Amino acid sequence: MKTAFGIKKILGPETAKEIYDEASKKLRTEQYSVRNLMRKYNVKLVCTTDDPVDTLEYHKKIKKDGFEIQVLPAWRPDKAMAVENQESYNQYLNKLSEVSGIEIAGLSDLLSALKKRQLYFKRNGCSLSDHGIERITCEDYTETDIKSIFKKVRGGKKLDKTEVNKFKHAMLVELAKMDHELGWVQQFHIGAIRNNNTRLFNQLGPDTGFDSIGDFEIALPLSRFMDKLDQQGKLTKTILYNLNPCDNEVYATMLGNFQDGSVPGKIQFGSGWWFLDQKDGMERQLTALSTWDC
Repeated sequence: MKTAFGIKKILGPETAKEIYDEASKKLRTEQYSVRNLMRKYNVKLVCTTDDPVDTLEYHKKIKKDGFEIQVLPAWRPDKAMAVENQESYNQYLNKLSEVSGIEIAGLSDLLSALKKRQLYFKRNGCSLSDHGIERITCEDYTETDIKSIFKKVRGGKKLDKTEVNKFKHAMLVELAKMDHELGWVQQFHIGAIRNNNTRLFNQLGPDTGFDSIGDFEIALPLSRFMDKLDQQGKLTKTILYNLNPCDNEVYATMLGNFQDGSVPGKIQFGSGWWFLDQKDGMERQLTALSTWDC
């Protein structure tokens, strides 16, 4: 409050409304616009998270306005993998088809549409992807398997758990290859259980504060995923973010397995994220990194 708004009052029950009203009043002035607050804090670059179907119209407007601080998109293709709900997934594919101009009837069409949108993002300044996933799956699959699964999805047929996991794994591999081809950095935020409270999900919708730390198998699927890409020479620069502090040592020791000397720190441990974005979480993560990273 003091550094942002110049409010020096102590926050408490008797001052809460007064402070709220003063801050709200200031936020309605030009001095406290988003852009001027960014200038005040010497922000150099902001990356947003954007779906492949997004128009990026506001990124274009910011650039056209001549705003000196870079605001760039980040590629977030999570919905392109979300086959567990066929109805919403097919609706999403229809939207992707519309914005890409590619009719998505088969798997190759999906990959072509995503590639076209990725190139559009690149033209608008994007150079990194960001994936928010519960866990990385590691089921073996063939191209025939994935084509068959995609055909079932487009036909509205229910998938079993193994088919869902196979498809998610295959899509993550393909998306990673696309990132490598463009020389992008890929980021993986792994381990959140979202929308835990069904009652409040129905009342308020997704991503409204009822998420928590998940407890999933991490080491083996992450290793197999990265090894598959490394064997094909398709492992791009990667940043890994864990949400469960129990996984700190797993991530810290995994990083050294896939460094190849092509660039400094090709595989990196992401900064403390979400529930770990506080003093204790950051210290525990840094301790694991400094102790075990090779």
